[in-house]
Amino acid sequence: MDDVKKAEYEGNLGCRPEDRVEPEDNGGARSIVERETKEKDGAVDLMKRLLDRENLNRAFKRVKSNGGAAGVDGMTVDEMLPWLRKHREELLQSLGNGMYRPQLVRRVEIPKPDGGVRKLGVPTVIDRMVQQALVQILQPIFEPLFSEASYGYRPGRSAQQAMKEAKEYYEQGYTRAADIDLSKYFDTMNHELLMNIIRKEVKDKRIIDLIKKFLKSGVMENGVKSKTEEGSPQGGPLSPLLSNIYLNEFDKEMERRGHKHLRYADDIAVYTKSRRAAERVLESCKQYLEKKLKLKVNSEKSKAGSPLKLKFLGFALYRTGKGTGIRVHEKSMKKFKEKLKGITKRNRGRAIQQILKELKL
Repeated sequence: MDDVKKAEYEGNLGCRPEDRVEPEDNGGARSIVERETKEKDGAVDLMKRLLDRENLNRAFKRVKSNGGAAGVDGMTVDEMLPWLRKHREELLQSLGNGMYRPQLVRRVEIPKPDGGVRKLGVPTVIDRMVQQALVQILQPIFEPLFSEASYGYRPGRSAQQAMKEAKEYYEQGYTRAADIDLSKYFDTMNHELLMNIIRKEVKDKRIIDLIKKFLKSGVMENGVKSKTEEGSPQGGPLSPLLSNIYLNEFDKEMERRGHKHLRYADDIAVYTKSRRAAERVLESCKQYLEKKLKLKVNSEKSKAGSPLKLKFLGFALYRTGKGTGIRVHEKSMKKFKEKLKGITKRNRGRAIQQILKELKL
């Protein structure tokens, strides 16, 4: 990354050679935080927590270990540490005094197996680090508030656990389901609604403003800059948490109505005991999601049916004389076989190590 691109940033933290963004014996970060983040009106001083030395070190190490592509400035994860050593004080000050400005998110298109494309956002590595630091202070606040029906992007939870729960529902007599597909969910979250939900739990205005800046940072796609008036592009560390905060409103509504449901990010299934009930639930959920949460339900992909046939998280249930089991759905298996065939073609001329890497073995 050249010096001109580096100069686009407003500040940063420094670091020791041992992959730390703040030396143990350096009190600079602590003094800046204490001067500029006094608690007001009894609100928890989240900015102080954000700029805590250990919080930032953890965020740096997480971003470094995750790797990933460079953002619009071209800075790689390997170039992050030298930059942080040089610009530590500036970054701390810009975050503490509200002058930090996220850069544009580089948007890329990833082909989907069904022929469409999924748009992913690639923030700069410094923005990713700040987002990760935000996640680390916000997750403990919102995690206890999340529904037990939510399994995606949460510590200690997985798609496998969600499917085991689906199996239990079926065995309890919930033999029909409303499978709900949201159209471009991450790109259509309403910013005003999202921020109103966050403000209920987060009283530190500086943190609220920082989240808003990330939401409004804009994107660059094929060299063209665009504003982001809604949504939170997939690809940054903050987006999964924001998506769960937003759809937790739906989870709580399902609980108020007494429905059995499961959600993994934007994949939703609501379980009922009859076909007619599943059809009614599908329609009522569509009304709530579109009118209350201002999202768009994909009517073509959303349907009511049997969990033995419907695909949820790539799986479906099956019945035998011994009971209910979990299987890979036919469509998921077909996609896997097509991918496997493409990766292992003899004429690709790839080393066996590369093939194994692509297969994630």
